[in-house]
Amino acid sequence: MAVRREKLRDLIDLGIDPFGEKFERTHTAQEILDRFDELEGQDTVIAGRIMSLRTHGKATFADLMDSTGRIQLYLRVNTLGEELYELLQKVDIGDILGIKGTIFRTRRGEISVEVLDMKFLSKSLRPLPSKWHGLKDVDLRYRQRYVDLIVNPGVREVFETRSKIIQSLRKFLTERGFIEVETPMLHVIAGGAAARPFTTHHNALDMDLYLRIAPELYLKRLLVGGFDKVFELGKMFRNEGISTKHNPEFTMCELYMAYGDANDMMNLTEEVYAYIAQEVLGTTKITFQGQEIDLTPPWPRVPMLDAIKEHSGVDLTGLSAEEARKAAKEKGLAIEPNATYGQVLDEFFDVFVEPKLIQPVFITDHPVEVSPLAKRKKGNPNLTDRFEPFIVTWEVANGFTELNDPIDQEYRFRQQMAQREAGDDEAHMMDEDYIRALEYGMPPAGGLGLGIDRMVMLFTDSPSIRDVLLFPHMRPRS
Repeated sequence: MAVRREKLRDLIDLGIDPFGEKFERTHTAQEILDRFDELEGQDTVIAGRIMSLRTHGKATFADLMDSTGRIQLYLRVNTLGEELYELLQKVDIGDILGIKGTIFRTRRGEISVEVLDMKFLSKSLRPLPSKWHGLKDVDLRYRQRYVDLIVNPGVREVFETRSKIIQSLRKFLTERGFIEVETPMLHVIAGGAAARPFTTHHNALDMDLYLRIAPELYLKRLLVGGFDKVFELGKMFRNEGISTKHNPEFTMCELYMAYGDANDMMNLTEEVYAYIAQEVLGTTKITFQGQEIDLTPPWPRVPMLDAIKEHSGVDLTGLSAEEARKAAKEKGLAIEPNATYGQVLDEFFDVFVEPKLIQPVFITDHPVEVSPLAKRKKGNPNLTDRFEPFIVTWEVANGFTELNDPIDQEYRFRQQMAQREAGDDEAHMMDEDYIRALEYGMPPAGGLGLGIDRMVMLFTDSPSIRDVLLFPHMRPRS
């Protein structure tokens, strides 16, 4: 670093601005490689980061990298002149240069640019990681993503794929008549999901607010207002643990369709996964961590109680909460003394079923106690018309037939409040305004929340959510 700063001072002494200015380019590296047959012999103006330097007497070869790829530079004293060629002594790996030159092919057959002029656009004051060792430390890669992107080309591809996935999702929904909307990220009440919120304070209003854990209750207000198909794609915030599948700040797409139900949402879920896979990857059969996954619809639909019976050997159908707790203890599950029937089912499912769900499958008919916003299932009021799709053991979405009965919704909220008072800080809060909205009348509807980060993990074969977040949350180094 001391040597680089000395070179910086030398450049300034020579009247050269080491940090340049606007620079107009005519081509990118990849464009020159792709169109060489028509561009050979023509002049070009390119810019990028110097990734290698190899000097042989009065000639120097360098690799320049831009956002599209790499191309070789050929610099020789006969073309540049002594003064400009000497300036190469001030160039370090990592410097960003603007280059004017001629496109040609070397005797060894490599497409290159013979440099006629060069300009400093940004002097790199820190050396990049070694060419041979690279940036391997995973923790450091996440903390210094900007370096990770420079030296590990595959990382950029992950985030380019992420962008394509999001573009494809928007295209899928808008083509089907959904309109994109924006709802508040600062909420007076943390609602729409079972999660602990982040709290902040609004100085002008002198009131505490929550970063949203879900946009659901606002989006359904729009159904009340007359919108038929809406979606929102954005950040959610949940003050919970961090793991390979969880980050406190994550991206989700929530959508709602008036006059639909859970079956419509399941159809849409399998369709959107297959559509995006085909659009982005060119196939509905993908590989994740060595396991082939077939996303081709239709996906199986299995009631939760049936899945629990199949994988645990225990039939919980029709049991009381006390009987369910007893069955859980007999299977060695850690259950709270006052756990509800629905909470027992959830624990059975998490332990015995979830680890077995590799190929895409919908788990349906969730218990009412853990689904306070979903409509009760006809013929069994203890269950709801709710589903969760699973792929490679991950829950990748959540959807249901929306509860549009304000009386039942208020009852459910009060049950949730009782759970909060009993110590469950993830239980829902009472939202009086949402009840008021339902009292004006919300049409029957289906709703769906798609986890974007897990979708990207699946489509890029990334085992950790941090691999698909440009800047994942990290504890500061002391």
